[in-house]
This record gives sequence, C-alpha cells and structure tokens, in this order.
Amino acid sequence: MKLHELAHARSGDKGSTADISVITYTPTTYPHLRTHLTPDRIRAHFPDLPLGPIHRYEVPSLHALKFVLYDALDGGVTRSLALDAHGKSLAACLLEMDVPAPSPTPDATKD
Repeated sequence: MKLHELAHARSGDKGSTADISVITYTPTTYPHLRTHLTPDRIRAHFPDLPLGPIHRYEVPSLHALKFVLYDALDGGVTRSLALDAHGKSLAACLLEMDVPAPSPTPDATKD
C-alpha cells in the first residue's frame, strides 16, 4: 500500500537541509510506521538526491515522525537552480512510498 493511505506529510527547508514530517491519520498506525519508516528506507526512496545523513525524530504525542535530510537541496534556496529549491515536493514524493499494510486491529474486525 502507499504511505499516503496511512499518513499525510509536510516538508520544509533550512539552507541545504530538508525536513519531512509524516503524521498518521490514526494513532493506531503510528507504531506500524515507526517500524517501517527508517532513514535507510527514506534514502532508498530518494536515490537521486545527494543525501548526507538522515536523522529521524519520533513525536509520539502527535503520532508523527520527522526526518531531517542533510545536504538534500543542493545548497539551498539562494544557491540552487533546482526547480524545487525549498524541497516542498519531497513530502508528496515520500507519500508515494510503498509500505506494508498494517495488521488489522481486533476492533477493526468487529461488525
């Protein structure tokens, strides 16, 4: 299934660093995404970006994961000729990632 079926996302920038926040639609899918959205998976999903380190921050109170992608924006807004110098499209691209479907919860199987 696609990540956008389980969560929404927002991205931003600071210089050459991009950040992407992924927020689950329901609290029950947060542990599932915490397991399957790793820095290695993010790096593999963006094979054409010249990525430096990727840090993941967990925000359980918001059911969110924040990824900070260093050196992802080719110098940043004032130095890059990239079409998306702010990295705003990165969230939309990430939401196209394939993730395993979560296991049904006991409550979801009741009629």
